[in-house]
Amino acid sequence: MGFGPFFFGANINMLNKRADKLELLRIAEAVALEKSIDKDLIISSMETGIAKAAKSKFGQDNEIKVSINRDNGDIEIFRKLIVTENPENSNTEIKLEDAINLNELNKDKKIGDEVLQPLPSFDFGRIAAQTAKQVISSNVREAERDRQYNDFVDKKDSILSGIVKRLEFGNVIVDLGRTESIIQKNELIPRENIKAGDRVKAYCYDVRREQRGQQIFLSRAHPKFMEKLFVQEVPEIYDGLIEIKSSSRDPGSRAKICVKAVDTSLDPVGACVGMRGSRVQAVVNELQGEKIDIVNWSEDPAILVSNALSPAEVQRVNVDSDRKKLDVILNEENLSKAIGRRGQNVRLATKLLNYEINIMTDQEDSERRQLEFKEKTDNFVKNLELDETLGQLLVAEGFSTIDDIKDSSVENLVKIEGIEEDTAKALIERAKDFYEKDQEDISLKIKELGLDESLINLKGLTPGMLMTLGEKNILRLNDFADLASDELTGSYDIVKGERVKIDGYLEDFALSKDEADELIMTARNIIYKD
Repeated sequence: MGFGPFFFGANINMLNKRADKLELLRIAEAVALEKSIDKDLIISSMETGIAKAAKSKFGQDNEIKVSINRDNGDIEIFRKLIVTENPENSNTEIKLEDAINLNELNKDKKIGDEVLQPLPSFDFGRIAAQTAKQVISSNVREAERDRQYNDFVDKKDSILSGIVKRLEFGNVIVDLGRTESIIQKNELIPRENIKAGDRVKAYCYDVRREQRGQQIFLSRAHPKFMEKLFVQEVPEIYDGLIEIKSSSRDPGSRAKICVKAVDTSLDPVGACVGMRGSRVQAVVNELQGEKIDIVNWSEDPAILVSNALSPAEVQRVNVDSDRKKLDVILNEENLSKAIGRRGQNVRLATKLLNYEINIMTDQEDSERRQLEFKEKTDNFVKNLELDETLGQLLVAEGFSTIDDIKDSSVENLVKIEGIEEDTAKALIERAKDFYEKDQEDISLKIKELGLDESLINLKGLTPGMLMTLGEKNILRLNDFADLASDELTGSYDIVKGERVKIDGYLEDFALSKDEADELIMTARNIIYKD
């Protein structure tokens, strides 16, 4: 039985007949069964609909209550009245003595209490019947949405299977049995040919309440879809003996999944591959031939990135844990393998590790180191008035900035061969003098640039950072809050198949992504609060 015509048609004015009253209960039961909704909720919706129709009959300023007997279908209509001493509106107020005359049960009522005045049955008329029908339809649809949400909210973060019902503007509508779900166009595997009537699996990434449209959102492109498929295919993952640490996908082309053996006697990669590749092949088939690299997890980022960039052979890795950056050095032959077609391999590895990966050859690394060494030496020679040999000696011993020398001690400096106590004291004194003068220059420059006090007072930004931001025309707190963390720390992008470095505004200050995120969120919170 469809809900469309329901019972509010020609028979609505005949509900005083016993047969029609019982028919009303039968319809409520049938609709409740069809929509998987509580019968009492359907009847409550009918009461609300009839009450709204009754208002059009007796007046909109009336407070109407309708009661439908759940056993025999009898309908009673009442007007709600408030007991007052001097009623001004007979549709909403009543004297106490009139209330008692209305019903003996009202003798215990007091001023301010509510009483019910029975109203006669009435002919609905076409407009009133339509109004009642709309109210009931709306309530039932809302109840159906609530039921769908409650049924499926626990299925979020799991794989669901259903039949493709239809395709709408590139989106796929999937029948899950009791309800429909949607796979949006951007959540499909590219070039995947899905037709109406096909059975599909997909990852449920969201279940939310919506006034209109779908509530259950599925994806076949999400990295979690691949992870859940491995859970289904690999018993060791399901049993918790192997743990999935992370994953990344280029849907329809290539993917990486990083696994760790909780039980150290197991080979996590071998378990995921399966006998003759049977397990991983089952996942590959579901993902339309997507090539999957299974990566053995390691606590050491250098080992992990070497595993993740396979089949490229890595010579060495320089790890910057604070800035979450990895410099991967390899020979010319392995460079293209590490980067991959259009940067795909290194891009997937970057997502897998959540580290910024900088691929370079041994020659490029050597040139970079030489350039950095020269820049640091020149900084010491110029600003501390040192000879080049002493400047090179300090850089070779690990001193990168003038602040490093300022914050050092005489004891540490004299440990360096060739530096005596008097020289050490002079170095520290010169570094402190330079720092003070530099801070004065920076403060003056900040004023000249016209930075707002709100930005200057943002906790975590140093004078050097403020001057750099001012030079980039970031002068107000709002300007700073509109930035993304990558704009502060720098990032990499793929341009015409080449990996290109994009400089960050505060990259020279060794700001980590987490620190950049915290600074930006602090600025946004201040603006929001104000």
